[in-house]
Amino acid sequence: GMERRRAPAVPPRYGRRRFWDALYGREGAETREWLGGLSRFLPQLEPELRPGDRILVLGCGNSALSHDLHKLGYPDVTSIDFSPACIAAMRARYAHCPGLHWAVMDIRALAFPDASFDVVLEKGTLDVLMVEETDPWHVSPQAAAAMRRVLAEVSRVLRPGGCFISITFAQPHFRKPHYAQEAFGWSLRHAACGDGDAGAFHYFLYVMRKGQPLDPHDAALGRRLHQP
Repeated sequence: GMERRRAPAVPPRYGRRRFWDALYGREGAETREWLGGLSRFLPQLEPELRPGDRILVLGCGNSALSHDLHKLGYPDVTSIDFSPACIAAMRARYAHCPGLHWAVMDIRALAFPDASFDVVLEKGTLDVLMVEETDPWHVSPQAAAAMRRVLAEVSRVLRPGGCFISITFAQPHFRKPHYAQEAFGWSLRHAACGDGDAGAFHYFLYVMRKGQPLDPHDAALGRRLHQP
């Protein structure tokens, strides 16, 4: 019989810039907060940040996250998204904030030098890499490779002692193996967050600290990801 066609290396929607341009680029498009606003996870986030930190926000979309961080007193926030329409809209919206920097960029190929940032932050952006995956127990080699490329870039642009913070609905069982790769040279911990309301989704905050060792249990999880 005919072999089932392999999934494309990049999920079609993620690769379809027009989709994102249409979503974010409309004049006066509402602010989209996939996992709620900053106030929701600030208690877990703030202990990881220091006032002078150079922060990179991956896949900013038209979230207010970058501006909220700026208002909280983090003066140096760079935000990237691969939609030119989105970045143009954000640059115009926050033209009055010179400390906010905007760039069109692919998260799999960051155009920053090594060790450029103290903090890299993502909220729901990496989930997009998994959006076409039908079975979370068996992630396709393409999705795993895309995730690995992004994380290798994140590790590269982090300074020693800096941290990568990932906020996602992805449960530790499914997400930790991707993050727990010794090649990235970081430690890993996570916290479950939620409002405690009945029926409210829990989300997870993962913190990877560059230059600290991985827990052996996590490292073992990471090694299993690449076994057939």
